[in-house]
Order: sequence, then C-alpha cells, then structure tokens
Amino acid sequence: MQGISGDTLTKLGTAIVSGEYQPGSVLRADELAESLGVSRTVIREVVRVLETMRLVSSRRRVGVTVRPASAWNSYDPLVIRWRLAGSGRAEQLRSLTELRSAVEPMAARLAAGRANAEQCGRLVGLAVRLATAAKARDLESFLAHDIEFHQVVLAASGNPMFAQLDDVVAEVLSGRTHYHLMPSEPQPAAVRWHTEVAEAINCAEPDRAEQAMSAIATQALDEMTEL
Repeated sequence: MQGISGDTLTKLGTAIVSGEYQPGSVLRADELAESLGVSRTVIREVVRVLETMRLVSSRRRVGVTVRPASAWNSYDPLVIRWRLAGSGRAEQLRSLTELRSAVEPMAARLAAGRANAEQCGRLVGLAVRLATAAKARDLESFLAHDIEFHQVVLAASGNPMFAQLDDVVAEVLSGRTHYHLMPSEPQPAAVRWHTEVAEAINCAEPDRAEQAMSAIATQALDEMTEL
C-alpha cells in the first residue's frame, strides 16, 4: 500500500501498536477520516489491511474495535516495524532476537546438508562483502549484506517455515541498526562467525554451521543487553 493510503496505514497502525488506542477502543470511520485528513474510502482500505494483521475487528453498527496485543499477527513485518518505532522497541528486539536464537542455528545446520551450489556461492561472497563493509565502517552496506546473508541461510535450510521468516529477520536487523541498538561498528568476532557459517555450509559441516550461527545470535543478545 502506497501514497495516502500507505501513510494513513502507518499512522493508524503505529497509533494502535503504541497504545494510543487501547484494546477495546471503538474507532469511528468518520472520526478517523477527519482526524487523519483522508476520505472514508481510504479509511475503509486501511481498516481492511489492519484486519488482516488482526490489529482490529470491524462490525457493522459497532465500528472498528482495537484488538488486544495477544491477538495481533506478531510476525507481520509492518507490525514489527511499528513496534520498533515505539517506546517498547528494546523489548520487541529482545523477543525477536530470542526467536532468531532458536531458529537460525538450526537453519544453518540444515543448510549445511541442503544448500545448493548457488546458495553456497552467495553465502561465501556475502561473507567477503560483510568483511569489506565492516572494515570500511559502512553500516548501511553491512546491513544490506547481513540481511541477505541470513535470508539465504533460511532459504537454504530447505524448510519453508524457516524461509518465511526472512522478512522478520530483515526487520530485526534493520531495527538494530537504525535505532542504534548495536555497536557503532561491526565487531570483528561477528564478521568472523559469518565467514565460519558460510564456510561450514559450503563444506557441508552441520555442527560447525550451527555453532557459528549460535555464536552470532548469542552476541546479538549480549550486545542488546549491554546497550
């Protein structure tokens, strides 16, 4: 969703996620249209999207009701992004990093036995580019390569459930960088472990791949705790 509808979706979604609209609150289309300066048609489009995220429910003659956080689709990339934009971003990043700690080491282990030649080549190349970006202290380039690296590992696991977490991982990594919840420059150990993961998957060494990815996840948790 782009343009006015996209902007309205972001404003309303962020307001709900941040707690500006409490669970159980009933939102009227007319009032929303007036307060946000858009048409009722735009509000209807936005509400339909928010319903798919389970942030709200809509009933005729009742209006749009804000649902409790326990009902939200916590894996939706936009919900993650809106949560990271609020005051609870550290807690959100912590829970997402714990999710990564549980999933990505196993994904790396599986990838060591299932990755194809193209995926292995991409991982080795990305590890080199990560090292180059780290040396140049180019955080944006490092972030882009890091996102792609972890997405390739998830895909190479051969598990479609893991692969569908690629957008979640992208939001976590982006949030850590853009909200300054990581060191001002990539740590040498992190770069080394990414190289270790790539080499282990390329050499079909599952134990080594799992251990190196586990080290990456552990370091991310430790960095967040320190910051």
